[in-house]
Amino acid sequence: MNAKKVMMVILLSLLLFGCGAAARQSEFNQHNSMYQSWDHLKYSWWGYKHTTVEDAKKSQDQGWWGKEQVIVAPGQ
Repeated sequence: MNAKKVMMVILLSLLLFGCGAAARQSEFNQHNSMYQSWDHLKYSWWGYKHTTVEDAKKSQDQGWWGKEQVIVAPGQ
């Protein structure tokens, strides 16, 4: 094998291992759908940069999953 092929195999292996680790951390395989509800989808696509207390309440009420965010109320 020449050096280019070896380098491509190494890079592809690293990519696959990285994707596997990210999938494990996200708990993606533990759920039967990507998003719990349409509200969850909208938040995940557009609202995650500006999380509100209302978003947190929806998350708890509807049982969303994913990485947790800490919300700091204005003035605190």
